Amino acid sequence: MLALSLLLCACVTRDPPPRLVDEPQPVALKLEQLALPKLDGQKWTLAGERGQVVLLDVWATWCDPCRDSLPMYHDLNKEYGPKGLKVYAINVDAESKSVEPFLRELKVQLPVLLDPNGAVAERTLKVKVMPTAFLFDRKGTLRYVHEGFAEEFLAKYTAEIEALLKETAQ
Repeated sequence: MLALSLLLCACVTRDPPPRLVDEPQPVALKLEQLALPKLDGQKWTLAGERGQVVLLDVWATWCDPCRDSLPMYHDLNKEYGPKGLKVYAINVDAESKSVEPFLRELKVQLPVLLDPNGAVAERTLKVKVMPTAFLFDRKGTLRYVHEGFAEEFLAKYTAEIEALLKETAQ
């Protein structure tokens, strides 16, 4: 179960700089390990996204920086989705009933994956700060991890996404 008090303390507006994942990867993640239900009840797997660049954002409705980051991910999805980017918002709230109203309020449309109480976020993704974004290449390899959020991250995200979209999945 996600250490809620730890994440509440880490969910602050003064965010650390993004952390670049380099060899060896701090999160050893295999494609088949990441599977979550979607908000609509369908099953989602990272392995099913092979060939796409995937951005996973771990967030919660109680996280103020998440309120700022989700609209940026919405915009990135609109701009780069037709080019091969898939953006998913992994919600770690204990109950999912507040997710849709929260996204409507922000005017954000993103596919939502559910991780009630943050079990996958904590054990598999090793999330320490809210929000945390994971950027996977077309092969399903974790390439970048961004802990926290600040608006100036947009230029870095854009450059990383554009570079990954140019790569092939072979």
